[in-house]
Amino acid sequence: MGHKVHPTGFRLGIIYGWQSKWYADRHYTELLHEDLTIRRTIMKGMADAGISKVEIDRDANHVVVTVHTAKPGIVIGRGGQKVDELRLTLERLTGRRVRVNIIEIRQPELDAQLVARSVAEQLQRRVSFRRVLKQSVARTMQRGAKGVKITVGGRLGGSEMSRRATDMEGRVPLHTLRADIDYGTAEAHTTFGRIGVKAWIYKGDILPEPKAPPKPEEAEVEAPAPVAAARAPQERPEAEAEAEGAAPAEQAAPTNSQSAEQ
Repeated sequence: MGHKVHPTGFRLGIIYGWQSKWYADRHYTELLHEDLTIRRTIMKGMADAGISKVEIDRDANHVVVTVHTAKPGIVIGRGGQKVDELRLTLERLTGRRVRVNIIEIRQPELDAQLVARSVAEQLQRRVSFRRVLKQSVARTMQRGAKGVKITVGGRLGGSEMSRRATDMEGRVPLHTLRADIDYGTAEAHTTFGRIGVKAWIYKGDILPEPKAPPKPEEAEVEAPAPVAAARAPQERPEAEAEAEGAAPAEQAAPTNSQSAEQ
């Protein structure tokens, strides 16, 4: 049987970081449920704001909530009114000081969670699931994705027997750890039951940082050493040649004097 692994959890600590960043010894369970409550409150209260994910950072008595959304205007509200209301609501829930940051998602078509949510909303409006899959895949590929796969499962088209339909374009290398694959899920609540939606979007590889080349100063300092070593063997033969040339001359001198005495 196949063992399906969550693409984001599979890559945690390798190319992805955690969405909750804090450490606790004793009160871990309380803080975990607090995180779940914060996310549930934001997602339900702003279901139409196109929220992709919520990141939570904690200090001793301070919580920083970062909301990634495709429609920041809806989250912020007129004059920042909605953000203030959200902050006060979260402070009442947690009993801590809360700071809310809003980050806009520039290309919602490349966010798997938003794509899955869009497919689910169209299925709720009784649009043909085949048309929805084809249009969503084509729109994502046009935005520059290297691959996309969308799967829907349930009583598609109101049929008696549930089934699964998948549309895919490009490549989605799920086994490659350095592959940047965004994954999202959603549910369509229809009159004949729930239809599940899964989306995988492959955006390319995240390669490790290349090693820095050696500095030019170090290269210049190290370069003269081999040159000096290379010159040394060339100078030795000349010295030996001079010594050899001088030796015959000295030997020749006594032979001349001997001949003169004779």
